[in-house]
Amino acid sequence: MQVNEDLVRKVIEEVIAEFAAQSAPTPAPEPAPAVPAGGALPAGAKLRFTEVGPAKRGTDPKEVVVALPPAFGTEFHATIINVPHTEVLRQVFAGIEEEGCNYRVVKVYHTADVAFIAHAGARLSGSGIGIGILSRGTAVIHQRELAPLANLELFPQSPLLDAEVFRQIGRNAAKYAKGENPMPVPTRNDPMARPRYQGIAALLHNKEASFLDRTKAPVEFKVEIV
Repeated sequence: MQVNEDLVRKVIEEVIAEFAAQSAPTPAPEPAPAVPAGGALPAGAKLRFTEVGPAKRGTDPKEVVVALPPAFGTEFHATIINVPHTEVLRQVFAGIEEEGCNYRVVKVYHTADVAFIAHAGARLSGSGIGIGILSRGTAVIHQRELAPLANLELFPQSPLLDAEVFRQIGRNAAKYAKGENPMPVPTRNDPMARPRYQGIAALLHNKEASFLDRTKAPVEFKVEIV
């Protein structure tokens, strides 16, 4: 795929169409289908965010905070390569639980920088470990004591992050929470990913940033797949 004028025009038209669709009235939700413990999610599965309240620093030493930007799962529903956000969180949560740890979800409203989102999550985490995930899929595992632009593991190439990588991110974050020093999550490296997706990523970033509220503190949410 070449990033050219026709592609940029097409992406812009799609973004405008998405905004138009979001402004239309939405029908009342139907009863949620049962979500299986394993296997594929039911078609049309979505994330339901229920606000708990202002995010506070946790006390559970085996807790990993998953920090998200405000539009994750509400205005955006899939990563840049169309991994559904339902699947992203399901895999991250499963990876954390497989290591015997717990997760808590917060949304960070003041920034669209994944490093600062992850660091905000780490500062709120009882273990001092947080995962930040942008809507397009870029992710970071962070630790409270590190500077915001330092981190434990960085996953900058969102086009190369699939469901299994997100599960391993959850596992490694939980291992750090337990005081272990795991091997970094192996990821593919494609030097052509940046030129292929750079234009689309910039448009998605600008749209993501449009939902920020720089005066609002992080908020904790209960997350369900429905």
